[in-house]
Amino acid sequence: MTAKILPAPLCGKISAVTSKSDAHRLLICAALADRPTKITMNGISDDINVTISCLRALGAEITAEPNGVLVEPIGAVAPAPLLDCIESGSSLRFLLPVAAALGANATFIGRGRLPERPIGELAAQLALHGVNFSSDKLPLEISGRLSGGEFSLPGDVSSQFVTGLLLALPLCGGGTIRITTPLESAPYVDITCAVMERFGVSVTKGDGFFTVLPGSAYRSPGKIQAEGDWSGAAFFLAAGALSGEVTVTGLSRRSPQGDKAIASLLCSFGAEVEIDDSEVTARHVGSLRACEIDVSEIPDLLPVLAVVASAAKGKTVFTGCRRLRLKESDRIASTAAMIRSLGGVVEENDDGMVVTGTTLTGGCVDSFGDHRIAMSAAVAATVCRGKVEISNPMCVSKSYPDFYAEYKKLGGVALGV
Repeated sequence: MTAKILPAPLCGKISAVTSKSDAHRLLICAALADRPTKITMNGISDDINVTISCLRALGAEITAEPNGVLVEPIGAVAPAPLLDCIESGSSLRFLLPVAAALGANATFIGRGRLPERPIGELAAQLALHGVNFSSDKLPLEISGRLSGGEFSLPGDVSSQFVTGLLLALPLCGGGTIRITTPLESAPYVDITCAVMERFGVSVTKGDGFFTVLPGSAYRSPGKIQAEGDWSGAAFFLAAGALSGEVTVTGLSRRSPQGDKAIASLLCSFGAEVEIDDSEVTARHVGSLRACEIDVSEIPDLLPVLAVVASAAKGKTVFTGCRRLRLKESDRIASTAAMIRSLGGVVEENDDGMVVTGTTLTGGCVDSFGDHRIAMSAAVAATVCRGKVEISNPMCVSKSYPDFYAEYKKLGGVALGV
């Protein structure tokens, strides 16, 4: 399947889709809480559905309700549960420690690039605390029960290791996680701590450590709302900055989401951005200019920022990208391939890339099955001279199932989707 996107600016207003980062954590905490929780969401993506499916396999009852789901917490853990994480790295890395803390003799499977994505450091720490592994990569089975205490994890491989252990610690008597290298993507751990706090579990943060005290337990707030997604909003805000004017509602400027940095970054490129407590507007007001961006804290923004850089005068330097080679695609390589296929100029290196602004011509983009590449290519079409064709365009369902519907609502021309 191929989508054809014709050049057209995007203008108008849309509502932010549910943050899957927030939703993953809310669902897990709700499944571990003392009573049912109603979670309000604006849309459910494929990755969120993966976490729902895995929690059901562990014994939670999760039912769809208008504008969200009702989560009945896990009582007795299901015998020998099968957790199919599909291609969701968050689901795997969050639920591996949680299942171990529940004492589940669980089997984990996945597909695509997920079996290649690293879990070794996390598995090694779990093994030191009573968990047995049949393999060091998917598919694998675990047995035993996770005990609390002292854990050590690197901070420069995946912040998801830290989140998974934090989510599990209230189930196994608490403990401390010591970070042995600088923590990258730290805002994602901030999201975890914020969600746990909403469920009554306090996380103490210090210089290189996180602690959950013994006796901590998840307590349901009864009703809770998932945040709007700054990551998903970034695509439409970037489109506004490139050639139009787009407003995204349902975003909190007080959110711990690191990708709210899109607002200040678009300003650095020369766009005009307005923010209030519930919505953000980005508009094109003239020529964009190159800048330097370290994406180590905001890795998911690289593809769409590279598109903005392609339309900016000068050379935009991206650093802190190394871990992006381990995403749904090798995102340094796939982002560079997207830019080149559209007539852009980009140079790759081990830790990032340099994008030189030019006029994009359009062309055929391989999405590599990566939702963020497909959405970024659609954004690029707003400033291309000719049409943009995107292979496997529906991979956007991983995080944003209604992406093309919203794109069209804003005046975009997307055929075949």
